[in-house]
Amino acid sequence: MGEAVPTLLWNHLSSASLSICRLCPSQLHRSHGRSQYPNVTGSFRPRISCKAVEIEAPATAAGPRIKKSTYGIENLTTWLLKQEQAGHIDAELTIVLSSISLACKQIASLLQRSSIINLTGAQGTVNIQGEDQKKLDVISNELFCNCLRSTGRTGIIASEEEDVPVAVEETYSGNYIVVFDPIDGSANIDTSLTTGSIFGIYAPDKQCLFNIDDDSALDQAEQKCIVSVCQPGSNLLAAGYCLYSSSVVFTFSIGRGVHSFTLDPTYGEFVLTHENIKIPSSGRIYSFNEGNYDLFDEKLKKYLDDLRKPGPNGKPYSGRYIGCLVGEIHRMLLLGGIYGNPDNKNSKNGNLRLLYECAPMSYLIEQAGGKATDGRRRILDIKPDQIHQRTPIFIGSPDEIDNLEKYLS
Repeated sequence: MGEAVPTLLWNHLSSASLSICRLCPSQLHRSHGRSQYPNVTGSFRPRISCKAVEIEAPATAAGPRIKKSTYGIENLTTWLLKQEQAGHIDAELTIVLSSISLACKQIASLLQRSSIINLTGAQGTVNIQGEDQKKLDVISNELFCNCLRSTGRTGIIASEEEDVPVAVEETYSGNYIVVFDPIDGSANIDTSLTTGSIFGIYAPDKQCLFNIDDDSALDQAEQKCIVSVCQPGSNLLAAGYCLYSSSVVFTFSIGRGVHSFTLDPTYGEFVLTHENIKIPSSGRIYSFNEGNYDLFDEKLKKYLDDLRKPGPNGKPYSGRYIGCLVGEIHRMLLLGGIYGNPDNKNSKNGNLRLLYECAPMSYLIEQAGGKATDGRRRILDIKPDQIHQRTPIFIGSPDEIDNLEKYLS
């Protein structure tokens, strides 16, 4: 709808013009057919034409028209509340996701200052997988656990850095089961390269909730009960990661597409920057640790050899390997391609953990339209037998995974 603004033109002034123009007396005066312009005679009378100026349209039967602000931003809290109001998630899950984002902010701050506050280097301890722990591995794990416990909405917390899952003490206990890798790619910390955090959230299993004091040990029955909550990735309610790099990016899905929020250091808030991400159907980037090439299966070697040959455009695929699963997946979501961490002669079951890394990332990729497989089965269909079970994984654009499976079959 437009608001009329008078513009003076030398021509006949019609009654139609007058009817659609809002003119003040000083702009136009017609009395007994005489013009207010005495020096203009004959047919050369001024005509007033209307120039439309956009203004907000009135409400219609379909509802009011809301003009979107050019300066409007949507932060994570607002977005989560909208999803809750729409009935896509409940208030409990909103709180759990908010607590995870808080843990990620704290970890991001520590990583940025790690060299300054002496948080680089090894802790001097070894985790359950026999890997040397970095100082930030231990601290980040504690941050995650504390944030999740304090929500009062989690019943069981399982971390890659812990020997067994932790059942939250009844006073603070909720229902959700949260699995996470507090620092993915921790070997990159000392060189200030890309790292990240990964998490997955499962529905409650009330049969496996029980009381436990912080210092008490889990007996065999309780351990068995906790292991039984290791569900296939297809049962995930939500999953995501936080990328710590040139930007801090919190990316996750609640089963309704994949969305990314970038941390604005000015406000200390995660702001929506990538909505409903769709992975390209194919890509020209592959990411494998080719230092293990001689240990790979012959079929996989043939696949990699063909990727390095020039394609129809005269160029081969580009090889990229970050050494951080979060970084690999983030790039893949935006640019497409394929990432592989296969089994080899020294690692018969691959290197990545199914529960903490592969299942959450596969859930994200599938929500974005991609695929994830261990070479034989869909990753999300695999039910873990052990808390720290490992699996091979190939993940990425659907066309790239389909092509790989032709070689492996």
